[in-house]
Amino acid sequence: MSRTDHVERLRAQWARELPDLDTTPMAILGRAYRLSNLVRPSIEANFASFGLDRGEFDVISTLRRSGPPYRLTPTDLYRSLMISSGGLTHRLVRLEKAGLVRREKSAEDGRSLLVVLTEEGVRRTEAAFRADMASESRFLAALDPRKSAALAGLLRELLSELESEASIAAEGGQQP
Repeated sequence: MSRTDHVERLRAQWARELPDLDTTPMAILGRAYRLSNLVRPSIEANFASFGLDRGEFDVISTLRRSGPPYRLTPTDLYRSLMISSGGLTHRLVRLEKAGLVRREKSAEDGRSLLVVLTEEGVRRTEAAFRADMASESRFLAALDPRKSAALAGLLRELLSELESEASIAAEGGQQP
């Protein structure tokens, strides 16, 4: 039996106040937003226990996911993270002070810098990510594996479509 949640109560209120308005988007996007807000404090607390904030973790995890030798150009990093170069610089300063990354000259182009994950950065990234996945798994324990896979598939489908549209818009193209 399905229980009523916060979003369903909001939709019922809007149905009463504006009965001509379809609130179906709230059933998905409203829930996604609410889920994000409910789990964010736990995720942020996990990263804080490793001396990181979410943005710093994003940088070091991007470097770790890039594979050995765990180095990228600042441009590759800020494009991957979808942040400004200034926002990246601020994060890099904090991560360098913590000994998690270092900047070094590129062997291919002496004018360029590379951001390199240190051994401590690799260790801390892996530990923080393992703890994060354990925490997030607990949030999803209420769903059986089939429902979890179905939900992941549906969200992947929606996100893929939205990312494609965003990419077309960013390139100045028109949608079909």
